[in-house]
Amino acid sequence: MSDPKTVVLGASPPGASDPVAAGRAVREMFTSIAPRYDLLNHLLSFNIDRLWWHRTARAFAEALARPEARVLDLCCGTGDMALALYRRAGTASPQILGADFSHAMLQRAREKSAKTRLRWVEADALHLPFADASFDLVSTAFGFRNLADYDAGLEEILRVLRPGGECGILDFGEPRGLMGQLYRIYFKRILPAVGTLLSGVSGPYRYLPASVERFPQPKEMLDRMRQAGFEGASWKPYTFGIAGLYRGKK
Repeated sequence: MSDPKTVVLGASPPGASDPVAAGRAVREMFTSIAPRYDLLNHLLSFNIDRLWWHRTARAFAEALARPEARVLDLCCGTGDMALALYRRAGTASPQILGADFSHAMLQRAREKSAKTRLRWVEADALHLPFADASFDLVSTAFGFRNLADYDAGLEEILRVLRPGGECGILDFGEPRGLMGQLYRIYFKRILPAVGTLLSGVSGPYRYLPASVERFPQPKEMLDRMRQAGFEGASWKPYTFGIAGLYRGKK
C-alpha cells in the first residue's frame, strides 16, 4: 500500500496529470463497465461483497433508526450499499439518497430500486450540491478510494454531516501474512485478467489493484480523518483485512 512517508493526494489513473483529469478518467472507467458491474463484483469477490455491505449497514443500525434520519451514500455506483442500508432500516424509513457522478451507474441503481423509496442524484463527491449539516449519516462503499483528493473528500463529508452525525467508509485493504500473499496473487494477476475478459474493457481491472496499493494504510487514513475533524475515528477489518470499515463522528 502507500508509503506512509509519501503523502498521496488521491486516485491517479494512468494518464491523469492532475485531479480534474483523474476524476474524469475514473468516471469514464466506471461508465464503461456499468452494464456488467454487478455481475463482476459478485463473481470476482465470490459474493463476499454482499456480506461486507450487510455488515456495514448493521454497524449503522442506530443511526438508521433515528426519527426522520437523512442518509447519503456517496459514490453509490449501482446502489448496493444504499439498498443494504434501506433493508437494514426496515420500518424506520429514513430518507436515503445515493449520489454518484457516473450517469450510467445511476441508471442501473434506479432500475434496481424501482420499488423502494430510495432517491438518486448525479453529483461529484468533492463538490456536493447539499447545504451544510444536511445528513445524519454519510456512507461510501468502495468509492472513496477513487476520489482525486482524499482530504477534500473527508472535508466535504464533514461539511454535509450534522453535529453528532456519523461517517462510514467501506473500502479495500491489503491483508498481511499468508492470506496477504495469496490475496495479492489473485488481486493483481487473476482478477484483472478475468475482469477484462468478461467485461471486454481492460483499463478498470488493471487500475483496481493499483488503486488499492495507492490508498493510505489504516493508520494514515485514521490520521487523515482526525485531521479533517472527525472524532472517535476507528477501523474494523473485514475478511482478514481484504476490506474494512472506517468510522468517525462530527
